[in-house]
Amino acid sequence: MAKQLHKEIRMKQISFPRYAEYNCCIKYGLEHAFHNVRYIMPPPLTRQTEELGERNSPDYVCTPFKTLLGSEIEALEAGADTVIMTHGACRLGYYGELQEQILHDLGYQCELINLSSYATGKRRDWLRLLKHVDPKLNLPKFIQVARDTLKMVEYVDDVTAEYYKNVGFDATDGEYRKAYRKFLASLNIADSRADIEADYRTVKREFQEIPLDKPDRPLRVGILGELYTVMDAYSNRNLEQKLADMGVEVHRWMTITNQVVHYSNVKNLEPKIKDLCTYSMGPTSTANIWFAKTCAEHHFDGLIHVKSANCTPEIDIMPVLQNISATYKIPTLYLTYDTQTSDVGLLTRLEAFYDMIATRKKALS
Repeated sequence: MAKQLHKEIRMKQISFPRYAEYNCCIKYGLEHAFHNVRYIMPPPLTRQTEELGERNSPDYVCTPFKTLLGSEIEALEAGADTVIMTHGACRLGYYGELQEQILHDLGYQCELINLSSYATGKRRDWLRLLKHVDPKLNLPKFIQVARDTLKMVEYVDDVTAEYYKNVGFDATDGEYRKAYRKFLASLNIADSRADIEADYRTVKREFQEIPLDKPDRPLRVGILGELYTVMDAYSNRNLEQKLADMGVEVHRWMTITNQVVHYSNVKNLEPKIKDLCTYSMGPTSTANIWFAKTCAEHHFDGLIHVKSANCTPEIDIMPVLQNISATYKIPTLYLTYDTQTSDVGLLTRLEAFYDMIATRKKALS
């Protein structure tokens, strides 16, 4: 009887692989929505994370698979006994089962919650998942926490977008970057919706107060590509920060807010690109083609397409992007990332791309 009671009240040590700047939101949602959950923050992604994943992955899976697997292993080593694996519309939807088998083969006695198993489109299956995590779930409380968590995600995306548009023109000794890092750190300890709102207001005010030395017509570059690699700074080797440091205004549409909250039905975007393609070619293809066309129509100075090695959907849209580049005369740089991609090689290509678009902008002025 005592053993059964202990099992019922056991605190779950749940983790989720590192994903851009969203883990603070995941932490807030899990710990506030469920009474028996403690979130284990996985360590920041490093070369060791990639090596762990690469060593234990099949050869031809995409790079995010390896990175996520490595992060899951590090989370388990940090004390997690339960790992949540996301789902997706590409091969990512099959990865949960494979990663679960790999982790069990490695000797980890853990539970892997594969969201693909519950993504049936039926609410009762999501409710089944919630009850599995917390049999004593308070549904009204969960709904309120879910709303607060989504608002936190929106704030992270909004502040991040403003940061990369302006940080390259900071006229101080790094105050813009300090304000951004402080904002993210504060969200990690947020304990209420009031805390979230206060953190957001503070960083927006600080951004407004920091002087910028920004030209009237700065170089503008649109970043698009595969969902995980384009959003995760480690996976793309700090692509956006490198561009900003060169004095570029960086724009990226692909965020959780845009992909899931604001434009969850990407079919609304399909009529806007019907002159370029008839069918969807993958989970992010329609959005990426639309964003590339939008940047071109708004006279951006360049586009950068980001994908991981072996990412079939992003390979498929490259001919369409080439058509956009030719039609609108907008230079486009194609970057493919794997676990061997180096900072030096990336920086060399970015510097050459920057020189080209800067020279072109000057010639056209």
